[in-house]
This record gives sequence, C-alpha cells and structure tokens, in this order.
Amino acid sequence: MRVRVERKDFKFLPDSSRVVARFFNNGESRTRNLITRIMAMGQKELNHELEHTLRDFSGRHRNISRIFFRHFENIRGTLEAMEVDHKELSDERKMLIGSYCTMEYSIESAAFFNPSIIEDFDQSFLVEGEKRVLLSFRATGEGHLSSIVFRRGILDKNNDLHIMKIRNHIDAATIGQKKSYNKERFVEKMKEMDIPDKYSSVIMDSLPERFEYHVLKDTVENFLEDRNISQDRRMALEEMTWLVDSYYDLEFKRDSDISERVIFPISASESRGIEDARFVRFTEDDGSQKVYATYTAFNGHTIIPKLICTEDFYTFRIMPMHGDGAQNKNLALFPKKIKGKYAMLARIDGVNNYLMYSDRTTLWTNPEIIQKPKFPWEFTQIGNCGPPLYTKEGWLVLTHGVGPMRRYCIGASLFDLEDPSREIGRLKEPLLSPLEEEREGYVPNVVYSCGALIHNESLILPYAVSDYSSTYAVVNMAELLHALTTDH
Repeated sequence: MRVRVERKDFKFLPDSSRVVARFFNNGESRTRNLITRIMAMGQKELNHELEHTLRDFSGRHRNISRIFFRHFENIRGTLEAMEVDHKELSDERKMLIGSYCTMEYSIESAAFFNPSIIEDFDQSFLVEGEKRVLLSFRATGEGHLSSIVFRRGILDKNNDLHIMKIRNHIDAATIGQKKSYNKERFVEKMKEMDIPDKYSSVIMDSLPERFEYHVLKDTVENFLEDRNISQDRRMALEEMTWLVDSYYDLEFKRDSDISERVIFPISASESRGIEDARFVRFTEDDGSQKVYATYTAFNGHTIIPKLICTEDFYTFRIMPMHGDGAQNKNLALFPKKIKGKYAMLARIDGVNNYLMYSDRTTLWTNPEIIQKPKFPWEFTQIGNCGPPLYTKEGWLVLTHGVGPMRRYCIGASLFDLEDPSREIGRLKEPLLSPLEEEREGYVPNVVYSCGALIHNESLILPYAVSDYSSTYAVVNMAELLHALTTDH
C-alpha cells in the first residue's frame, strides 16, 4: 500500500550572505613580498587603509579585529624567518597584515541540503503539542566545500515548523588539538586508511605506547623536508599528519546564537569538506543524554568516518572512528544501547545496509549485512537516511535507494527492537520520490535525508531537494507502521 505523505510548503534555501572570515594563505613568497610592502607603509597611510578596511567589514563579522590578530599569528613563522620582530609592531600594523591574510567565504552560497533533526534539550515555555527542535544542514559554498550549520525552530500542534530568527554573524570556534594518542589504535587506523607500513614504521617504531601530538607532527615534517623522497612516501607521510589532526575540540562563544555556529573543515583530513552529518540524541543507561553525530571527512581522495559529541552545542569533540566497520559513508548511531552495547548502521561496501555493535562509540568491527537492494527503485544501492527511530513496534529506519538514472528515493523499514538484524517489514514503494519540481538542482533527481523525528504521532521528515535546497514532509505514524507490518 502507498503511504500518504504531506509535503509542507516550506523551503530552506542557500543564502550567499552567510560568510565566514577564513585564513588566506597566499604562498610563502607572495606573503613575504606582502609583509615587505606593509612594513614600508608610513603610519598615516597604514591607519587610513586599516580604518577603511574595518569600516567595510566590521558589520559583516563579529569582532573583525580579533580575526585579523588571529590570522596575523598564523604567519609568525614567516615574520621570524624575515627577521621581523613582531613585538615591535604596532597593533594597527598587525591588524593590517592580518587583514591581507583573510578572505570571506560564503558557506551556503551553492547548496543547503541533507538535513537532520533532533529534539532540543530545552523544551521550556511551550504549549501543548509544540516541540522545540534543532536542525543541522550540509552547507556548501565555492568549490563544493561543505560544513555543518544549524537552525532552531518550533514544531506546533499542526506540525508546522517555525524557525527562529537567523542571526547575521558567523561565530568562529576556538580550536583545541588532542594532546596524546594511543599508538596501537593509531597504527590500526593507518592500516584502515591503507597507509603502507613500509613508510610509516620508520616513524611509529620509535614512538612510545602513548605519544604526543607535536612529536609525531615534527618528526613527519622533518621527513617531508627531504625533496628526494618518493611521491608515494610523501603521500603516506602526509596522510599520517591528516590522521593526527583529525582529533580536535571546538568551543563557541556563549553569547553566540546556534544559527551563528558553523562546524567548518579544520583538519587536513576534511580539507575538501564535512559531509552528511547524522545527529542523534543519545540516552545513556543512567538516563543522562548527549548528542552524537556521524559524518564523513573528505580530503579529496581519502574518506575518514568521524564522530561528533556534544552536550550543549557550544562545545564539540571531534574524533575519527576505527575498525573494519568504520569504512565508507553512511554511519548512523542508534539512540540508545542494545543489550548493553552501542549499535550502528553502516554501508561499508557502498551497496548494502550493515549493523554493528561496540563497547565504544569510536571502534566498530564485525559488520553484519541486514539489508540488500530488493526493489527496482533501490537496485543500485540501499543505505540509511539517518539514525533509527524508536517505536513500540520496532526500530523505524528511513532508507535511501538508488535506482535507474541514479534517482534517489526515500524508503522505510522496520526492525526488531531486541534484534535489529531482523527486518520486520519494508515498504515496496518509496515513501518519498522526487516530484517534477524537485528534480532540478546541483545533483538532479535526488531526495535525501540525514535524520527525522516523531512528533504528534507523525513522522517529521526533513529532506534535501536535488542537493540544492531543503524542505520537510509529514507522515502519519499509524499509517506508516501499518504498511510496514502488513505490506510484505
């Protein structure tokens, strides 16, 4: 039977005015020439140029002068190599140098898609039938560089979504690097990334069982200074630094609105983007709650599945995931443990749905196939569209299926609560297929989601429209569950 879907007349569209001030590296030689020119400026000329720059850009960023100082610090090494004493420079000259090392990047200019939705921790001051929610999106700008952005809203008793005011500025997070690493786990992850042992062992064999971040970075960089090393070895060594940089913490200002916070690519392992975050509000065995999200880090040729953890959306811990199950894309965490273990969906071979269990959220092994393509609209591949949703009848898993002409549709399946490897039912037809007006976009003929929730006995399903914009749909849960348990 076909399940009725109510598409809401609501659109999340790309917004080119949403800009972040990024560090701009113009190359060592050109940066040296730039510094030389600025150092030759008289104080009056310098003050005039700085005042003009601050006037033009202060309204577009929160505390632009702080950003200039921070980006100035990024080229301290170049200044020292030029024998310029930074302590002797005025604040005005530091800021102007920093401004030339800064560029605006429009984070949402190309696409605003692949949404995920969870219940907000704060449910105060609401009336009956309302729920405060947090939505995440994959925002894409120039060069298809993706980041994670957020919106807060309220679903009313009619399942209409009211988005809170979107603030003007993007808040840059403070970044903290992990200090020490477990050697055994680090070596295992290198094997998963296919970093050849013949290139890495000369470095790893000399390290203790727990090693410091700077020790590995400095050792690798010393090797990379040798211009005669082979390209294969250079790539392997660079991937080691990408991996060590994959662990970090983010902290946003307490006076920032959630719409101002963006998780932008930080480490080299995600230099080409952060893709398709699947957020889940997780309940621990003791009843406490935190939020996890899985996402894909991409550097242009290597994929690293990573995990985000936060309890307040101000501080975020970012970690790579390990194990033979932490491969490819499409990892999605269950919202609670099953028989004392964390549970995860995955699509490690790019075609089928898998299930894994673990004692740790970052280690995933022994994946088991639980779904294969079955119907023509999913013959190419099947994968999840976000974390499983708990219902009394079973785990509701939204899926994506790829069919002829690489058309993406959204389906639904139901799995046993105690044994999620057992499929109770699966819709024969897609729950959601691209309408004619939804077919055009960055990637045509695609509807896709990274997470839904249940509210007012309805499935609230945010979804992307052809990798360009986003909207949402509503499905009656009773009708959906009836179809899943009878339509075999």
